Amino acid sequence: MIDLDRELEQVQAEARVDGLRFRRLRLPDDLPGLTQMHLRAAIASGTDDRDSQEDWQQWLGHPSGFDPMRDCLVGEVDGRIVAYGQARAEDDSDGGRDYTCGGEVDPDWRGRGIGRAVLRHNIRHQVARAAEEAERDPAPRERRLESWSMDTEERRLRLLRSEGFEVVRHFFEMLRPNLDDLADLSLPEGLEIRPVRPEHHRAIFEADVEAFRDHWGSSEAGEEMFQRFFSGSGFQPEIWQVAWDGDQVAGVVMNRVMTVYNEETGERRAELAGVSVRRPWRRRGLARALVASSLRVLRDAGMTSAVLGVDAENPTGALGVYEANGFAVHKRGFNLRRPLEMTA
Repeated sequence: MIDLDRELEQVQAEARVDGLRFRRLRLPDDLPGLTQMHLRAAIASGTDDRDSQEDWQQWLGHPSGFDPMRDCLVGEVDGRIVAYGQARAEDDSDGGRDYTCGGEVDPDWRGRGIGRAVLRHNIRHQVARAAEEAERDPAPRERRLESWSMDTEERRLRLLRSEGFEVVRHFFEMLRPNLDDLADLSLPEGLEIRPVRPEHHRAIFEADVEAFRDHWGSSEAGEEMFQRFFSGSGFQPEIWQVAWDGDQVAGVVMNRVMTVYNEETGERRAELAGVSVRRPWRRRGLARALVASSLRVLRDAGMTSAVLGVDAENPTGALGVYEANGFAVHKRGFNLRRPLEMTA
């Protein structure tokens, strides 16, 4: 069993920053501090992810692959949260298991070794977790540590590489800087876009999960993910685009207004947060038409730009679909891994 008290002692000893104390997460009390710290970090790091307090409540209230009370920790100075660590584990579609190490440090407290202490804590925690899981299920499988970085997060990338992580996959954040001159593309014959109704939620979710099984690094999505995606302020079904073929969902684009980012920057930007087409309806122009339709809906909702993320090596031709709709590479992201050694 993981010794949570011992873990706190270890990370505390390794950080060695005057006034800094580590502890386990406290909910809901920590939500305001976590939100503000991550907003400061996103701005300093040049990333566009700006989550609201309700977004954090959704994430921690419907966790996938982690227990917020066991697998997270915070570092604070005089009651102010300055660091956060999170360890998740999920089965990968390639048959392996990914032990993700995530975290953040307040910009005012970077450069003091706090990020390295949090990362090493996550690694130790994941090694102990993997050992527990292997004891329950000794069947051979690849277990690897995993993390990520955007190209603007130079500190994070250097830290991960210095701890043995290597880039294994590249991703693009693509931007359409305006919503002018939008293409008017027709759906394939026999398909139609219908408003999202509550009775359709489960079918839409299952179709999206099925479509993403073909994507690199995908994992099975459970009930917590369903609850997280289909509730809360980030759930904006009125601007989603869902194509139906009779009683079958053929393709989905889960659009959302980037409210916090827009408040911080003065932009009017939206994200095409999930673009998926099920196998029987691929190679027929459906994804291209759904993206074009999404851009028109977003323009009519008052947005002036849009972003999306894509695997640089996506096998379904997604990159070409987005370029044909006026998107261009804006930023680059990296997925990094290192072997998980049970004795580390």
